[in-house]
Amino acid sequence: MSNGIATSIALAGLAWLAACIPQAVPERPVSETAAAPTKDSSTIRYQVDSARGRVWWLTRDGVFLHDVTKSQRLTLVLPGWSWAGAPYSCLPDLALGPRGEAVITSDVVPTLWRIDPETLAVSVHPLALETDADKDVGFSGIVYSSEQGAFFGVSGTHGTLWMIDRSLTRAQEIPLSAPVRQACRIGMAARMVRQDSGRLCVRAPHKDWTIDLVPGQRAARVREAPCRDLPWQLSQLSLKGE
Repeated sequence: MSNGIATSIALAGLAWLAACIPQAVPERPVSETAAAPTKDSSTIRYQVDSARGRVWWLTRDGVFLHDVTKSQRLTLVLPGWSWAGAPYSCLPDLALGPRGEAVITSDVVPTLWRIDPETLAVSVHPLALETDADKDVGFSGIVYSSEQGAFFGVSGTHGTLWMIDRSLTRAQEIPLSAPVRQACRIGMAARMVRQDSGRLCVRAPHKDWTIDLVPGQRAARVREAPCRDLPWQLSQLSLKGE
């Protein structure tokens, strides 16, 4: 039932986007590298909040919010947002937090942008990296884990996995048995057994990886395998957008 609701909301958002996105340009640019939004789905990532009847869209020009229940369409500016995209990296990503907040990444800097679900105020959160503080670590994929009470971000440029605290202040690198370079998306997979510490699926343009976290998230095992137990549903991840 919930999947059907999410699909209906997403389709309503798609219809709106196709009709309106050429005119939906922010009052001021949010990135000097941003191009005008187009109907090409490769420029878009989105998340469906079925509980609140919302579709959040991340485009090359910033964030657009479609509130299906109110027929409300808003453009939200991300102060100082920057990204590189192809051919240097995948696009930035957007995730929903535990209270319905939208969290947006950059693919070139360790900074997150948070949009409050009630006021829609935008706040900027530079992350303190526990390692690689001298590198430009951005996140091409991000997802929230209710079980871990934290976000997980993946850097396609460096092939690394990070756990980000819920308050968006610190990022801890999780050592991997193999890098996941060119990773573009990340999702939480179902637990196979009760003892699982967590399983992630990471998607690159031409392959998938399954990542099994060890207890305490001190490390993780990587294996190249399709994520058959994790449907890439409308409510979870982006449109095709490597």
